Amino acid sequence: MTTALASALAKAGLQVTPDEFLSLVADAAKRLAPPHPDPGSYFPPDQRDALLDVGLDLSPHRVADDQARARTVVVHAVLRDSALTVAEAARQLGVDTSRVRHRLGVGRLVGWKDRGSWRLPAWQFAGTGVLPGLEVVLAAVPADQPALVVAGFMTTAQEDLPVDGSPTTPREWLLAGGDPRRVAALAAQLGTPA
Repeated sequence: MTTALASALAKAGLQVTPDEFLSLVADAAKRLAPPHPDPGSYFPPDQRDALLDVGLDLSPHRVADDQARARTVVVHAVLRDSALTVAEAARQLGVDTSRVRHRLGVGRLVGWKDRGSWRLPAWQFAGTGVLPGLEVVLAAVPADQPALVVAGFMTTAQEDLPVDGSPTTPREWLLAGGDPRRVAALAAQLGTPA
């Protein structure tokens, strides 16, 4: 299995050993694991009813949820492994690390803190610069949307962004010279019920 995993990681361009990748997956699984198989059982009936009234899902764990959870864990691990440090992003952009931190602070780059250090998802970089139109798109993303949601959006084909008649990802759309305002309009809807 280690050889097959090493081959899959190499094909995906992930520069991590199978053991390191499995460690990332285990760490992500711990963070994304439900704290209890039946969260509703922690509360007395009156509190449970109040929580349900405000829309909290207290349903017990279902085996059917495991596939979706496993996909999320893997995506999270790949996002984390492929992310750049501040120093790596600065080298790629040809700027000082303080400029990268400034861009993070003002929302011109997206990232998250991991064990005290910033991690910047790779999807937002292109060559020696950032993705064309990135600032316009990031300005439209609702502030409550986590990096994993934004990454999923930016790397998932959208019907509203066709290139040569086929749906493309927002990242591909921007790289092809598409109008960033179209991506921004879609990004503004992240977290909004369909």
